[in-house]
Amino acid sequence: MNCKNCNALLKLDDNFCNLCGAKVIRKRLTLRNLFENFSEQFFNYDNKFLQTFIALFKRPELVIGSYISGTRKKYVNVISYFAIAITLSGLQIYIINKFFPETIDFSLFSTDESESISKNAYQFSSEYQSLIMMFTAPIYAIISRIIFLKNKKYNYSEHLVIFMYVLAQISIISVFLQVFSAILGISIAAASIPLLAFQIIYSGYCLKRLYKLSLKGILLKTLLLFLILFIILILYSILFLVYINVIHGGIQEFYESQKSLGYIASFSKN
Repeated sequence: MNCKNCNALLKLDDNFCNLCGAKVIRKRLTLRNLFENFSEQFFNYDNKFLQTFIALFKRPELVIGSYISGTRKKYVNVISYFAIAITLSGLQIYIINKFFPETIDFSLFSTDESESISKNAYQFSSEYQSLIMMFTAPIYAIISRIIFLKNKKYNYSEHLVIFMYVLAQISIISVFLQVFSAILGISIAAASIPLLAFQIIYSGYCLKRLYKLSLKGILLKTLLLFLILFIILILYSILFLVYINVIHGGIQEFYESQKSLGYIASFSKN
């Protein structure tokens, strides 16, 4: 009998390959063992994902510090964990848009005039959610590196690893809370308030554990980080409004004016 993964010779009573460590599969695939395998991979306490998820709450410096120092067997590596978070976020958006569209309500933060802009912003962020997440981590890393410029403990690449883990953890928590809130009929806008607070507190908590800072020190660093991020967010919002009102709105206005004059209809006939 040979291993189906690396073709190494196996003994009849081997449960795992001695060369590559893969589990020996003898049974034919059925719905039952498919579910058992899924449960074993994702709900078993010993699996890497659950260990990583729990450790990022209890002792984030172990997960992040281990990866940075080169110990990468015990926990899910940063790229895989970030990819899982992106996938779950996409699933959350699909569930809310498909089954709970009534919770896409921004009246809590918007007036009647600006609510449509908020919905356009949500639609834009939903459509480009993966790209936004991938660009957010480097921005956090740049800001964090500037704030900790005098502290040479971590370089920019290591700050990038830190915030890929941090943002992935925040995103995974957000997925479950947003879906649970939608089930309860709570709007996205209302649910985002505690999530924003959690994002600030958890980011500060991780940086405190990694840099071993005092409570006063980490409060100042965290507030500065999110102040800079808030300024960037305002600039992004201004650019988005320009895009909606000038570029997108201008094209739509041009289309409507030409349609009213009959140019588009005559062009279509030709």
